[in-house]
Amino acid sequence: MSNVLVIAEHLDGALNASATAKTVAAAQALSPEAIHVAVFAADPAGAATEAATIAGVTKVLAVADAANAQALAQVLGPQIAALASGYSHVFAPSTTFGKDLMPVVAALLGVNQVSDLMTVEGTHAFKRPIYAGNAIVTVEVPADQVVVATVRTASWQEAARGGSAAVETTTVQASLPTHTRFVGLAAGRSDRPDLQSAKRVVSGGRGVGSEENFKIIFDFADKLGAAVGASRAAVDAGYVPNEMQVGQTGKIIAPELYIAIGISGAIQHLTGIKDAGTIVAINKDPDSAIFEIADIGLVGDLFQVLPDLEAAL
Repeated sequence: MSNVLVIAEHLDGALNASATAKTVAAAQALSPEAIHVAVFAADPAGAATEAATIAGVTKVLAVADAANAQALAQVLGPQIAALASGYSHVFAPSTTFGKDLMPVVAALLGVNQVSDLMTVEGTHAFKRPIYAGNAIVTVEVPADQVVVATVRTASWQEAARGGSAAVETTTVQASLPTHTRFVGLAAGRSDRPDLQSAKRVVSGGRGVGSEENFKIIFDFADKLGAAVGASRAAVDAGYVPNEMQVGQTGKIIAPELYIAIGISGAIQHLTGIKDAGTIVAINKDPDSAIFEIADIGLVGDLFQVLPDLEAAL
């Protein structure tokens, strides 16, 4: 039988509930005997309590250590590798957190990592996208190896809430590195919803024209209570910072509603939104590739269309 260890993502004591719940959903697809969620922090109590409410979780392991105050892969990796004994699978979300952490865990356990797991075909067989999502490959892991994987959160629905798993405080004996230390965190601050977990996202592209013009995108998103993203062209042009980039080399997202404004629809961008629920495109070029995948398309000048839509909202 499978026993799955899910590594919870959290920041400042708050669980990334969406990413963690989607990772638990992937673990549930294995029909395992047990799903344990591990929370590594200096004070894991708050995030651990929240993780315990995710349906399907049988136990939450709260690993309290001052060294875990910051999510450093080189510090968490040895602890997770030590904790992995007795588990058949170790999962984490395929977010920046998971992509940074899980290769370290896989290397320490001496196994290959399964990246961007999108479906479970068996206990050791999974499907993942390749070639910017244009092809899907089945990956099989040797049956005698622990499976270390990142879960493509855009491909999974969140596990339900309402669980009441036991929270167990534990310690892990592992040699932690001395060559890696936390210096500081430089992160963008925004009152808007998080781009990777938002239900609604509004993105602007090169067609917006300038950093100053991007205000129209922010204002429209605020009317919808939406997160704001951008195409790589807009980021490269300096309109917005790169943490807002959506696409193959940015963030892979799956909102219920995605509105692409002034975005032509390069394949790299489409890769990042192919799991979105409803895609709306606004572009003055009727031949833009974005219209080929949009559920609703409007050909028009965004500087005329958006004020009208905003007024209607």
